[in-house]
Amino acid sequence: MKVKQISVFLENEKGRLAQVTKVLGDNNINIRAMSIADTADFGILRIIVSDPDKAIRLLKEANFTGSTTDVIAVEIKDEPGGLANVLDLLQQADINIEYLYAFVQKASNAALVVVKVEQIDKAIEVLQKKDINILPGSQVYAL
Repeated sequence: MKVKQISVFLENEKGRLAQVTKVLGDNNINIRAMSIADTADFGILRIIVSDPDKAIRLLKEANFTGSTTDVIAVEIKDEPGGLANVLDLLQQADINIEYLYAFVQKASNAALVVVKVEQIDKAIEVLQKKDINILPGSQVYAL
């Protein structure tokens, strides 16, 4: 139920993001979700891709600094309060959310949200007990 996310350190320089996407595109790796957090000097690009193991290897070969992190892809009701309900379950279980971001596309009639939590196995267990769908990596990479 875990999804591999790639985090890439990017200097705040023209063209750095374009270089990452070119490495991936030239090697037939599709970006499924993306988030960028930045400061004045650098940014952290977080991406879910169709082939994370190949992508991280290629990015490192292209001299990017990157790593993989386990996250979960949570399917939530695409309605007002859908995300709040899921976040409330995690809060009640005392699970800290480090960050989250939404998927660009949808699966079925639900929205998808990538969530990074401190206790990933506990979060999966808590959400599944409440019939919240957690997508496996294989399904997310193929979206």
